[in-house]
Amino acid sequence: MQDYSIGTPGKPWGAEEKAQWYDQQSVKRSVKEEVFDKLTHIIPDGFRLQQYGALPYDEERYPLYAVVPNSFDESKPSALVTGGVHGYETSGVQGALKFIQTQLAAYTVDFNIVVVPCVSPWGYETINRWNPLAIDPNRSFHADSPAPESQQLMHFIASLGMELSLHIDLHETTDTDNSEFRPALAARDGTTHDNWNIPDGFYTVANTPNPQLAFQQAVIDAVRNVTHIAPADGNGKIIGADVMSEGVICYDKKSLFLCGGMTDAKYVTTTEVYPDSDNATPENCNDAQVAAVCAALDFIK
Repeated sequence: MQDYSIGTPGKPWGAEEKAQWYDQQSVKRSVKEEVFDKLTHIIPDGFRLQQYGALPYDEERYPLYAVVPNSFDESKPSALVTGGVHGYETSGVQGALKFIQTQLAAYTVDFNIVVVPCVSPWGYETINRWNPLAIDPNRSFHADSPAPESQQLMHFIASLGMELSLHIDLHETTDTDNSEFRPALAARDGTTHDNWNIPDGFYTVANTPNPQLAFQQAVIDAVRNVTHIAPADGNGKIIGADVMSEGVICYDKKSLFLCGGMTDAKYVTTTEVYPDSDNATPENCNDAQVAAVCAALDFIK
C-alpha cells in the first residue's frame, strides 16, 4: 500500500499530524441544502423531526436530527434506521431520506420506527469517513466514546427507552476506501493495511454472534431486484471476510464498536452498496437502500 502524505511510515500520528490532516479538509457540499432542508419537507403524518444534539465543532452548522413517531405503541415492534455514520457514503444518507419520504408512512401500522438519516453531518459536507478529530465514528460506539457523533446517538437511543427488534445501518463501499481511507488509516495508526478487492455490488454485514442468515438473505433477495449482488472474490471473501451466504459477511459488531452493535436488537444488518460500479447510479443506490430497509421490516412484520 502506498505511503500517505501525512506522517512517518510505521509511526502513529500525534496531535501535529492530526491537525495537519484536519487542515487539508474542506467543505465540498452543503448538508443544510442536501439533508436538513429536505427533512423539513418530507416528514409524514404521525412523525416529527427531533433534534437530539449537535456536533461541538459547530453546533449551529451541524445539528443532529432524528425522525420519530409522535407516540410510541408498546404493542408494536420498534425499528431503528441509521444512515451517514460515515458521512461520505452518500446513499446511506440519501437512501434514508428517500425511505422517509416514500415508505415510512406505510409501515406505521406495524412498527414504531426511528430514522436517523445523517449521523455525521461534518463528514457528509467534507466527504469524509472520519470526524474532525481523525476518529472513525463507526469504530466508536462504546462507553466514554471520543466521537460526539457516536456518543450523542447512543444517548439519544437510550433516552427513548424502547426495546428494538431491528436495527439497519446504511453504508457504502467505494473505490476511495482503497485510494484514500485505508491508506489514511494505516498512516494514522502506524500500521500496514493491504488493499482489498472492492466488491462490485450490494452486500450486507451480519452480526457474528447472531447473524440471522434467513433475514440477511431476505434483504439480499429484495435488493437484487434493484441492483446486482456482490460476488465473492477468488478467495471466497468480500472485503477480507468469509461469505456466509450470497452477499452476506459477518463482523462482530459489538467488539468492533460498530453502530450496528450499539443495540441488542435481534435483527441487525449493515447494508453496503457500491456507487462506483459501471452498473450503478446515485438513484439506483438510493433505491437499493430503500429496498433493504423495506425488506428488513417486511421480514419481521
